[in-house]
Amino acid sequence: MTRVRPKKYLGQHFLNDLDIARRITESLPTPPSHVIEVGPGMGVLTQFLIQRPDINLRLVEIDAESVTFLYNHYPQLKDQLIEGDFLKLDLKALFPKQFSVIGNFPYNISSQIFFKAYHNRHQIHSVVGMVQREVGRRIASGPGSKEYGILSVLLQSFFNIEYLFTVDEGVFTPPPKVKSAVIRMVRNEVDQLPCDEDLFLRVVKAAFNQRRKMLRNSLSKIAFDLPALTHLPIFNRRPEQMSVIDFQELTKMIQMHPLCE
Repeated sequence: MTRVRPKKYLGQHFLNDLDIARRITESLPTPPSHVIEVGPGMGVLTQFLIQRPDINLRLVEIDAESVTFLYNHYPQLKDQLIEGDFLKLDLKALFPKQFSVIGNFPYNISSQIFFKAYHNRHQIHSVVGMVQREVGRRIASGPGSKEYGILSVLLQSFFNIEYLFTVDEGVFTPPPKVKSAVIRMVRNEVDQLPCDEDLFLRVVKAAFNQRRKMLRNSLSKIAFDLPALTHLPIFNRRPEQMSVIDFQELTKMIQMHPLCE
């Protein structure tokens, strides 16, 4: 059988363990019938997904060689295969209703895939993905850990997140230099945050972009009445000491104290 050549510039590491592939696909929760598989490659997950009658599957693949392979080996999915960059897709136009995302995500864009999930949070029911272990830990970690960061806070605001299992290097072609992880995110009941969501994003990013500094210093470039608030104990914290709820409350404080003209 002709195989696809892994391409380093696309971050391709092809999973060759069928038991792990099956575990990943079985981790996809219901009920959404619409599912996007990102980076199917040679179809190691696809072969299990197409066996599920409850799934309306679409595939997104940027690698032309992989697209040709999929056309040849899964001709029944020809009309469901999109050749293109998932990060550039208009997901609202593609799926007006709720959908889920699954994939062995290309390692060089895995964080960007999750940022896209955040920005499309009102459409996405769940995400099941294989990523570098470091990224998996970053997404699933809570306050107080060194992995806790921007993605942790943003995604945990709208999703319940589980670190499912670790995957060793030897089950890939070529083997990556790091271990991998499979995580699952399922949309929670939060429809809207109790603060301005654009400002929340700016606050979280500003805080973690200078994570060693106290919040009174890292947030100094955000336009608000800083002297009116810096006496509060929360501004003496560092970002890794802040829970998701703490960041929401902090954003509400900043929102209520704009700079006076």
